[in-house]
Amino acid sequence: MQATVKWVDGVMFLGESGTGHTVVMDGAADHGGRNMGARPMEMILLGIGGCSSFDVMSILQKSRQQVLDCRVELEAERAEGTPSPFTKIHMKFVVTGVKLKEAQVKRAVELSVTKYCSASIMMEAAGVELSHSYEIVAPEFK
Repeated sequence: MQATVKWVDGVMFLGESGTGHTVVMDGAADHGGRNMGARPMEMILLGIGGCSSFDVMSILQKSRQQVLDCRVELEAERAEGTPSPFTKIHMKFVVTGVKLKEAQVKRAVELSVTKYCSASIMMEAAGVELSHSYEIVAPEFK
């Protein structure tokens, strides 16, 4: 896997993945930025959410669950000072679907966070306290 990060201006950077996708990263005004993109630590948090969501959806689809929507809400705490790495991350999965089996949703979330998601496993190995929960939502039909 490869990526390139190129300085644009001030504290703005353009990241390009090895597959050719780009993302803008920028800092807050009090750090010289113009708030034109996500912060680098936000990108890490988004990556964890994307990685785990990918796994959850894959597991639920393989178990033939009729998922209509899936999102993960992430809350993170960081250490004081510099550097300020993550110390805690909580992932709450909100899964909407038709006749979802709670045992399947619970299993998918646990397998993702503890066994399959490389990003969350890497964070835990680095000493970040990870926690997770899930909520099942019935669809609203109009």
